[in-house]
Amino acid sequence: MSEPAQLHAPFAHIAPARRREWDGVAAIIAALVGLLALCVSGYTAYIQRQQVRAQVWPYLEVSNFDSEHALAVLNKGVGPAIVRSAQVWVDGKAQPDWKHVLNALDIPPRSFQDSTVNGTVLSAGERVAMIKILDEVVYQRFRDAAKTRLGMQLCFCSTLGECWLYSDRMPGAHASQQSVGQCQNLPVAELFND
Repeated sequence: MSEPAQLHAPFAHIAPARRREWDGVAAIIAALVGLLALCVSGYTAYIQRQQVRAQVWPYLEVSNFDSEHALAVLNKGVGPAIVRSAQVWVDGKAQPDWKHVLNALDIPPRSFQDSTVNGTVLSAGERVAMIKILDEVVYQRFRDAAKTRLGMQLCFCSTLGECWLYSDRMPGAHASQQSVGQCQNLPVAELFND
């Protein structure tokens, strides 16, 4: 009976070694599966962030509304626009409000209504008349002068903190929008307090 015990003795050492090899392989596979799951989770979070960005993207434009005798800012985006700053220039000189704008354009500053845009939030699809001139002849003078002499800039952000700069600073040129890291803190003398 001692012979069979000796026959099995050499194989007793081989079985645990093979088992340890498989345990190591299983641990490596488990680590790779965990790493793959982490990568998939990170990519899913990235895709979700992109979808949220698209759902809260604001897009401001400034336009004339001749039937209302108004110059208005409108949010054509799908999310709210937080207006951080507004600037208006006449002939390259910063103006503090619409009364000064009209004076600089040689238009009597009477019979007009204005609304604040600086520091407000415009919902998606919302339109705010920045200035509404009640007299049609005066409005036409304002519109004609504004084409060649009036410049404007609005800095606004989404609810995620991404910011853009709407610029129509060069009279006669097309308005542009560009992404900016953040809206600058402007000196009070350069801000437009409509």
